[in-house]
This record gives sequence, C-alpha cells and structure tokens, in this order.
Amino acid sequence: MPELPEVAGLATFLDEHLRGCTLAKLQIVSFAVLKTADPPFSALEGQVVSGVRRFGKFISIDTPGVSLVFHLARAGWVRFTDSPADSQLRMGKGLIAVRCTFNGPDGPRGLDLTEAGTKKSLAVYVVRDPQDVPGIAALGPDPFTEAFDAGMLGQILQGSSQQIKGLLRSQSVIAGIGNAYSDEILHAARISPFAIAKSLDRETVQVLYDAIHSVLGQALAEARGKPPKDLKDVKRSHMRVHARTGQPCPVCGDTVREVSFADTALQYCPTCQTKGKILADRRTSKFLK
Repeated sequence: MPELPEVAGLATFLDEHLRGCTLAKLQIVSFAVLKTADPPFSALEGQVVSGVRRFGKFISIDTPGVSLVFHLARAGWVRFTDSPADSQLRMGKGLIAVRCTFNGPDGPRGLDLTEAGTKKSLAVYVVRDPQDVPGIAALGPDPFTEAFDAGMLGQILQGSSQQIKGLLRSQSVIAGIGNAYSDEILHAARISPFAIAKSLDRETVQVLYDAIHSVLGQALAEARGKPPKDLKDVKRSHMRVHARTGQPCPVCGDTVREVSFADTALQYCPTCQTKGKILADRRTSKFLK
C-alpha cells in the first residue's frame, strides 16, 4: 500500500507532468470504484489541470471548480505514459479501473489507475472541493505541517490507551502513515509496537517524533522525482524491518520477527524494540514465555 512518501512522490510527479494540461477524456472502467455521483465525472472533461495535491494518502487532481480525488488503497497504483492509447475500454475487464487522457502543450499524456487482486478497495471521487471527501475531512494532522511538533504528538499519545502501532496507522490521528512506515518508525525509535501510547514518557515521545521525521523524510527524499513505475522498488529498498521477517536486523543482527493478524502483519526486532522478548503472534500485548 502506498503511504505518505510514495503518495507525495506521485503527487509531485503528476503535478509536474499534468499542470496546464486539458483532461480530454475520462473513462470509468469499473463503476464500483467511483464513490460520488454529483458532480458527474463527465464534468472533468475539457477542464484544465491547475495542480495536483496530496492529502494524507489521497491525491487530488484539481481543475477550476471540480477535482478528481483518488485513494490507491492496498493494491491500487498509477500508470503514466506520454503515448496514451485512444481505445475505448470495456467495463470490468483487466486491471485498469480509470483511464484519463490529457492534451498538453508538449503532447498527450495518459494516466491509468489500476488495481490488482480480488479485494477491490481503490476509491475515486469527483468533487467540487477535496474536503468533500469524507476520508480527507476526517484526516488528522500531517506529520510535515508546522503545527505538528513533539508537543502535539505528546498530547495525542497522552489521550490514547491504544497500542502505538495501531495509533500511528490511524489516519484520523496522524495522516499518511501506514503499516510499512509505522514498522520502520517504531524500529528507528526502538519502541515495541505493542507499547500503550499514553505510557510513553516525554523523552520517548521526542525520540518517536524524531523517528517519524527521519524515516519519512528520508523516504520522501528518495521518492522525489521518481516516476510511478520506480516508486515501489524505491520503497522496498530502504526498509529495515518491514517485510523482512527472518532476515537479520541491520542495526543489531538479531532476527526480524513477525506478528500476523487476520489481514495484515507487523515486523519488529526483539533486541532493538522489546528487550529481547518475542511478541505473541495474536491480537494481544502479552509476551510468549
């Protein structure tokens, strides 16, 4: 699932390549993906792109008075081309859910939103204002806004009895962090994913705040300027614990462990994060003895 750094990279890339282009044709290949009816998606055709913005994990392609907003969810992705096909796509066929064709001053542009797998959760909205999207309206603070400092993070944690892993992933609490980067942030901060948020002292909160900025900041720098086709490999290349179960921790050499849940999993290093203890592989904060 793309998270803040990859979504930011996509938004920057699309802004550079689509700003000033006219959206000539919009095809919704899977109507299940379209979550809005007013305004109609046809209202975007003929409009000039004024910019592309990121809101948490959402991307908004803006035109005067109407925006195309999408959330890639777990298996969605973006294909971009300077040689778009002009064919009419068949409903419900293949991986493509949405196809946009643009006319620009330097030639045509093509943008496909794709989704792999059988569980479909890619979401597209056509709205007059991105804040009309419920998921955007409910977002918590972005980690890179000026207001988000260690004091704000401390206030957020003090009011929560949730495990820190789940809290970091909650978009209504902090926008943009998902499963992968929460693993990486907690590893960098040397905090157990099962630690209770309000139990963290002020010094640990500062360490966590610094880890959020260092981990996401490095990933943002590595994603910047990369085309969509390269962003997934860029993300994988700098992961230290996420999706590295059974491999040595690059910090201490201990074996990276995993806790599996019904539809997801977390990874952590026992030596770095839990004082050598192995976390129980179930939805509790207890340790295996």
